[in-house]
Amino acid sequence: MFAIVRTGGKQYRVAAGDKIVIEKIAGEAGDQITLDDVLLAGEGSELKDTAGLTVAAEIIAQAKGEKVIVFKKRRRHNYRRKNGHRQRHTILRILAVGGEAKKAAKTQDAAPAAAEA
Repeated sequence: MFAIVRTGGKQYRVAAGDKIVIEKIAGEAGDQITLDDVLLAGEGSELKDTAGLTVAAEIIAQAKGEKVIVFKKRRRHNYRRKNGHRQRHTILRILAVGGEAKKAAKTQDAAPAAAEA
């Protein structure tokens, strides 16, 4: 099963077992996260309903991208500016596609209620 998820202003096609590099999100290596903004999901040529669909992922690492050099120059004005930038990234491993957010929320709500009793 595959899904198209949106995170960091970009869209990614993911399936279970894939590794993707996205814009930095909060978390440490080994943390489990869920991507809730699923735009499209399907299996083969069939499309599925995305209402309540989530994608489970694990953070592999927080890393930096390649350095980009920004150089500005205006001829005959003695104007030169050199600047560098390294974008921060998060590397994810997709664990499962198709978990329902509503079911997961219900089980999390039920666990504290059981602990109180």
